[in-house]
Amino acid sequence: MDVSSINPFDDFFEKDTYVLLKNCLYNYVLRKRAVEKSIQAESSGLILELGSGLSPMITNTDTIVYSELSLTGLQTLKHRHGKGWYVVADAIHLPFRSDAFAHTVCSEVLEHIEEDRTALRELARVLRPSGDLFITFPHRRFYFARDDHFVKHFRRYELDEIKERIQAAGLRIFSVKKVLGPLEKMTMWCAVLFFSLLDKGKQNKPSAARRSLFFDILALCFKIANRIFAVIVWLEARIIPLPLATVLLIGAKKQ
Repeated sequence: MDVSSINPFDDFFEKDTYVLLKNCLYNYVLRKRAVEKSIQAESSGLILELGSGLSPMITNTDTIVYSELSLTGLQTLKHRHGKGWYVVADAIHLPFRSDAFAHTVCSEVLEHIEEDRTALRELARVLRPSGDLFITFPHRRFYFARDDHFVKHFRRYELDEIKERIQAAGLRIFSVKKVLGPLEKMTMWCAVLFFSLLDKGKQNKPSAARRSLFFDILALCFKIANRIFAVIVWLEARIIPLPLATVLLIGAKKQ
């Protein structure tokens, strides 16, 4: 069976608006910054990023394997990025030998996987002894809303719940950091509504010239707004108590 045919995000990967705007999003920029900062504090070595999509967390090295269920997503990422290696794979059946990687990265992926415990065991298996896993995940069940449904989340995690899963996979947690707060949740709910309306508007099929001009203007405004808003959201995440965070970053080490 072609694994790309069962990936629900293939439709997103082929949408011009998604490809154009995704990597400008303030929440992606802040997650990427947090993960890169955490991994740079550790020793170097081969990295596996699981579920990279079009927006990987790690882009500043050649010693990385991007693994994604969608062939379309990996082909687009390779064309746009080019560094490293690209492997189509299911998270619960990783095609890598045990102890192959110094680090594994899994950002906003586990909540999309029904068998998340199996995926965590696989991530732990391919880590070398004393290797590090860095994951980000949507935090707190009471935040589950329209935007979670839109991006096909199975769940949001309570902190104790994700800790138990990580430890059961044979990993020792050494850090828990806040990445995003309630502003992110409210904003993404509005963004999902906007994206849905924008996508419906494409049915009007404006001319190629008008469409190109529209997206150029939209992209510029979107980038500027997200850069400004990223500062506000970053400050909020520094201030709020951890139980109110909407996205957390956990670092764990293979024992």
